[in-house]
Amino acid sequence: MRATTLPYRPNLESLEPGLDLAAGIQKLRRERRAVILAHYYQEPEIQDLADVVGDSLQLAQAAAETDAEVIAFCGVHFMAETAKILNPEKVVVLPDLDAGCSLADRCPPDHFEAWLQDYPDHEVVSYINCSAGVKALSSIICTSSNAVRVIESLPKEKPIVFAPDRHLGRWVMNQTGRDMVLWPGFCIVHEQFTAKRVAALQAQHPGAKLIVHPECDATVSRMADFVGSTAALLRYVAQNPDRTFLVGTEVGILHQMRKLRPDAELVPIPADSGCNCSLCPYMKLNSLEKLYLALRDLQPRLELEEELRQRALRPLERMLALG
Repeated sequence: MRATTLPYRPNLESLEPGLDLAAGIQKLRRERRAVILAHYYQEPEIQDLADVVGDSLQLAQAAAETDAEVIAFCGVHFMAETAKILNPEKVVVLPDLDAGCSLADRCPPDHFEAWLQDYPDHEVVSYINCSAGVKALSSIICTSSNAVRVIESLPKEKPIVFAPDRHLGRWVMNQTGRDMVLWPGFCIVHEQFTAKRVAALQAQHPGAKLIVHPECDATVSRMADFVGSTAALLRYVAQNPDRTFLVGTEVGILHQMRKLRPDAELVPIPADSGCNCSLCPYMKLNSLEKLYLALRDLQPRLELEEELRQRALRPLERMLALG
């Protein structure tokens, strides 16, 4: 129940020596009538070339509205799948097929389907960070931007299953007062932020605003001055007059924050393990070289079985109808 792809791996040795990648990408974008969509967690040079830079909701909306013939999705696999679900007639390419998602991978569709047998009368709300197969088993999709609104749109008497991120689900429960059954998934980046590490950082930066993504553990979210999606975190920094921000999400967002607030000190929260885990290893697999090759070769492209696509489309359209 996953998108199929044509067998392809980018051959970086086929790049012309001395190629100006940025200029080459611009040329291919025009020739292919392509749109480049990039998540906030992509490398800065990709963000700067993209037609649209955004979070999952913004990119899903952009994919639904584009009239381009080719969508080059600089993000991870489930995002490119979502674009294909919404645009079956368009070519959708992902620069690196190995750009997966730890959260999506922790919720295999067959396991999820078996687990749902215990909750036959529940509305199934799935975070967009999941595979097409999981979307196809869902009643409605949400993003971190609109999760509260999605839950509040459901009848109060209807029991709810929320998947696959337990931390986002628990945060939404606190915001809405709705009880939900949570699939026990998590993101390897946000899971690494701990209250102990945050407290130590606050001691080093007294008075700094702590802003975190709702995929963080509740012990971290409860300490925060603001909890929100990547787009909401960006708006908060842009609009808040404070000068120092402790940022609890993937560090790719700092590129856009620095553009909006060059005067601010932006301090990423380090992982408690001591590794550089605030970098998503999957998001960083995409590169300018791979983006150029994806546009040149129109590979690797995503394809979906039509029956699966139709079933995954319905809960996505239900979300998009909320605005």
